[in-house]
Amino acid sequence: MSDNSLRLVWVYPDLLSTYGDQGNALVVERRARQRGLDVQRVDVRSDQPIPTSGDIYLIGGGEDRPQRLAAERLLRDGGLERAVSNGAIVFSVCAGYQILGKEFVNDMGQRQEGLGLLDVVTVRGEGERCVGDVLADIDPRLNLPPLTGFENHQGVTHLGPTAKPFARTRLGRGNGTGDGTEGAYNDTVFGTYMHGPVMARNPLIADLLLKLALDVNALPAIDDRWYEALRAERIAAATQPA
Repeated sequence: MSDNSLRLVWVYPDLLSTYGDQGNALVVERRARQRGLDVQRVDVRSDQPIPTSGDIYLIGGGEDRPQRLAAERLLRDGGLERAVSNGAIVFSVCAGYQILGKEFVNDMGQRQEGLGLLDVVTVRGEGERCVGDVLADIDPRLNLPPLTGFENHQGVTHLGPTAKPFARTRLGRGNGTGDGTEGAYNDTVFGTYMHGPVMARNPLIADLLLKLALDVNALPAIDDRWYEALRAERIAAATQPA
């Protein structure tokens, strides 16, 4: 990418776009444009090849059957793996997060191969579904404020040795493993269970992706009053007594 341009790829909106996750693409695009970047947004449907020249790739959540179809098509295509090998940044939510792992359980109860971009394995939880607001502390190495979002999943995601927890929960169940972890990441690939959409609730995550894509340590300041008001409202709602 050039110094003032960004190619943003929204992966499979026809299969993986539940709970308003497409809002993540809108937030990243807007925050890039507010910094004077020329953004080319590419929405790639599941019958189209994944371009390998993107800078940031976003993947949302989806129901069980669309998740299986998305995983099968992404594996056949291979474009996302090639993009990552070229240095692209990937941020995934819920079903998308599971797809980026080594394997998950599909809608037929079978173990489904994932892309292996994150060292995680997802199994189907035996207890109650993980549903509700989440408040978590993001890995301090990422220098981000607390994570707020909404989880709705049955999967339990176990992290392997090369995956770092994206956050550790104060409220909510996160990965569902009982160890307080939420999501996972490595150098350029991120996964979380947070809907919301997560970028609207946590705009500095969008900024983190932009900084990684631009290879810079800081971005020009912009007006975040709307985002901060939303964050404060959702955090207060999650932490107030029932």
